[in-house]
Amino acid sequence: ERTSDYLARMDADGDGRVSVDEYVDWMSYAFERMDADGDGVLATHEQPGGKGSPITRDAYRQRLAERFRRQDGNGDGWLDARELAAPPR
Repeated sequence: ERTSDYLARMDADGDGRVSVDEYVDWMSYAFERMDADGDGVLATHEQPGGKGSPITRDAYRQRLAERFRRQDGNGDGWLDARELAAPPR
């Protein structure tokens, strides 16, 4: 899949760039899929490989926001197609 297609799906307001909120909202799909009982906490058994400490939805979203900041190469608070394609720092 092309990076521009990925950006277009994440870009909820269609402005050609991805904000931290758009990024976190889009990337939270993984949490929602893994949270089998819907309690807002990924228990150890709900995580890949059945390993890891329990994590709340809020803590997961904070991790995603931190990943966004690392990926925002120019520090402008937005991700463009180039930054989305680059590996996180």
